[in-house]
Amino acid sequence: MSIFEALILGIIQGLTEFLPVSSSGHLELGSVILGTKTSDNLLFSILVHAATALSTIIIFRQQIIELLVDLFKFEWNESTRYIAMIILSMIPVGIIGVFFEDKVESLFSGQILLVSIMLIITGTLLLISNYTKPKDGSVNFPKALIIGLAQSIAIMPGISRSGATITTGLFLGVERSKAAKFSFLMVLPPILGAALLKTLDLLKAPEMTTSISSTALIVGFIAAFVSGLIACKWMINLVKRGKLIYFAYYCFIVAAIGIIASFN
Repeated sequence: MSIFEALILGIIQGLTEFLPVSSSGHLELGSVILGTKTSDNLLFSILVHAATALSTIIIFRQQIIELLVDLFKFEWNESTRYIAMIILSMIPVGIIGVFFEDKVESLFSGQILLVSIMLIITGTLLLISNYTKPKDGSVNFPKALIIGLAQSIAIMPGISRSGATITTGLFLGVERSKAAKFSFLMVLPPILGAALLKTLDLLKAPEMTTSISSTALIVGFIAAFVSGLIACKWMINLVKRGKLIYFAYYCFIVAAIGIIASFN
């Protein structure tokens, strides 16, 4: 993997992790176009995902600190309730990760047509959410579980995790900014958990990492981190303003290009 490829894939990861256009789908498309695969290099995959997790932590640092401070009071309060809802939302994706890991990984093999079809589904969800009347509801335990189910479906390449979880929250009557906040915070444990598991795999089998320079790794990390910061802030504002429909059009355009490319 060259420095240029690391830069492009890092930017793609950072932007699409938060914007509702599917990071996994764009990484698949980007890898096919560039002739490289991030899955071939565990270390690079770990670093770019860690970078986006770090950007989330920085954006929501105040809320995260408050949650942790209240958690260690060892009493049931709003923060521990919120953390409990995040844990509940993790159960569906955790089950899929544990029992269906091999089947899920088989989907990430340059299947441009599959990614394009899933992008159409993502675009449709965003389009429908545009016509959802703003509500002022909050996340509760049943809603957290349903949003978690949406996140588990987003394991499919081309289904946007942020798009699926935020639109599901909106459909359930959750206020826009609260839906965005829960969506971004609920993904932190799965991302960090997956990074830890991949790190363990890497330690057990160092040969799973192909040759890549330390410069390329650093460039990829910084690119994912900076673009992640920008995309996270941008996405929060877009959700508040109800401007997700533009990403629906984008998903449809990219899907159309992907479908055409898949038959060539």
